[in-house]
Amino acid sequence: MDKHKSLSPIIFFFFFILSIMTITVTSDACGPKNPGPIVPTTPLVKFLVTLQETAFRAFGPKDFDPKLYVDLSLKRNLSITVEAFEKLPKNESGSVPAKELNRFMEEYLAAAEEDLVVVSPVDYVAEPEVFLPKVESPEVRAWALEVHSLWKNLCRKVSGRVLEKPEFHTLLPLENPVIIPGSRFREVYYWDSYWIIRGLLASKMYETAKGMVYNLISLVHEFGYPLNGARAYYTNRSQPPLLSSMVVQIYNTTNDETLLTKSLPALLKEHHFWNSGVHKVSIQDSQGLNHSLSRYYARWNQPRPESFIIDTETASKLPSKCAKEKLYREMASAAESGMDFSTRWMRDESDLTTLATTSILPVDLNAFILKARIGFMLIFLMEIDISILANAIGDSVTAERFKDASHARKKAIDSILWNAEKHQWLDYWLTDPDSSEIHKWNASNQNKKLYASNFAPLWIEPFSSDVKLVDEVVSSLENSGLICAAGIATSLIESGQQWDFPNGWAPTQHMIAEGLLNSGTERATQIARDIAIKWTKTNYVAFKETGAMHEKYDVRECGSTGGGGEYKPQTGFGWSNGVVLAFLETFGWPQDLKLDCT
Repeated sequence: MDKHKSLSPIIFFFFFILSIMTITVTSDACGPKNPGPIVPTTPLVKFLVTLQETAFRAFGPKDFDPKLYVDLSLKRNLSITVEAFEKLPKNESGSVPAKELNRFMEEYLAAAEEDLVVVSPVDYVAEPEVFLPKVESPEVRAWALEVHSLWKNLCRKVSGRVLEKPEFHTLLPLENPVIIPGSRFREVYYWDSYWIIRGLLASKMYETAKGMVYNLISLVHEFGYPLNGARAYYTNRSQPPLLSSMVVQIYNTTNDETLLTKSLPALLKEHHFWNSGVHKVSIQDSQGLNHSLSRYYARWNQPRPESFIIDTETASKLPSKCAKEKLYREMASAAESGMDFSTRWMRDESDLTTLATTSILPVDLNAFILKARIGFMLIFLMEIDISILANAIGDSVTAERFKDASHARKKAIDSILWNAEKHQWLDYWLTDPDSSEIHKWNASNQNKKLYASNFAPLWIEPFSSDVKLVDEVVSSLENSGLICAAGIATSLIESGQQWDFPNGWAPTQHMIAEGLLNSGTERATQIARDIAIKWTKTNYVAFKETGAMHEKYDVRECGSTGGGGEYKPQTGFGWSNGVVLAFLETFGWPQDLKLDCT
């Protein structure tokens, strides 16, 4: 007999509540230290994860995308759906037959695509006025207009079904239309949005760009930070903090003061998120001075719902529940970085189970916390961005506070992450990441391996404006081996992970090239132009061969698309489109420069 049936309803209810509290608050006691914060997921996400596992057993691994199943929505109440699901017949192996599962899904679940409606952007025109004025080549202009036209294909609005019954969907209800990355990425993503917006501004689509920012601001007000993506299963983590940069970039183009006023409270909330709690780390430099830096740290310790099958399989090699929970947090934290996955986050570059993202003070994250844009080609610190926004609405106290904070952040980056021998900024490994004590800096804890992220601070004005420093960093970049035939490689390690060699990604090309350009030196400017030309060419040739823009490219050969990682390479593709248009707007394209791979 089921022992629970012998309990009185009151006692059973007590134990039920106690079990929930144990799962969502204390989690598993992995030793004496606090296992870290957890943001519980929704009952719908839990059910869809179970469906994902069932589907994997029923349909098999070929072409199986676990994300598809957590993007489905309900046609009926969850309780009715779960009851019908539990009644599904099982074969001798305990699996639901594929035919029965297909029948169930057709009757009780709506397709993932039905949550979002394809809409035409209100500010889209086939050929905008003053579009890419520096592009002289008719061939390049014609292709750029093709890329521009892709915004129509990628524009979505949340359907009325989601707004009427949000509990039936994992998609979060957002008010304004969005530009999605494309393919399996059917929802808006946080850091993708920065480079999408750069492209939208080149396309003169200011209202669409503003709408995307207002959507992100609404997520900050609801959750305390912009989510990784607009799904219920992403509420436990954010992504690289570029909201401030989006706001300032749009303001510089449109002079929309309303955007400034409405954005400031959200920017303050996000600043607090990255500079407090588990994200904040105190470290003492070699001179005995204390600094604060930030790290990625997801509020989660289970397999990621959108990759539940994959994460569970990866963790199956580990011996204990505690070790698995720690790995799940490291996986989610790597996803918070936007670079999932890379040897950069791994103690052993051949073993994904050695992910240790929360043990790292990342160069780029701490540069992003500084970064945002003021003026046409001028970059100031993130805190100064907030300072200028605060001044715009008359808040001088806030302005001064963030100005001081920006100086402290730069000193921290100089003291902890800069390596004078390599002329690069290096990630720093924490010896005891769970300790709340002040960490002591040790030179041997800097990660000496080559990653494109080592050069991310070039994107920040205080660094790019230092001519001597830029010369040193440029020489280091030129000799690094990262600059390849078709762009900048993410790393020099060919691990099979998608954020490693030989893949190059649009954000990396843009950050480094724009940082070099902003330095103003002739040498750095030429390298920036060469990077932009290589990247534009490889996008063009791949587009002509495949009919699509791709999320990543193999930088060893012009026109070669990228691979690796835990899912098939995707097309669409939001930030690739945005960076190509931004490069063409900034650098132009002369009449006599060929666009092919010769």
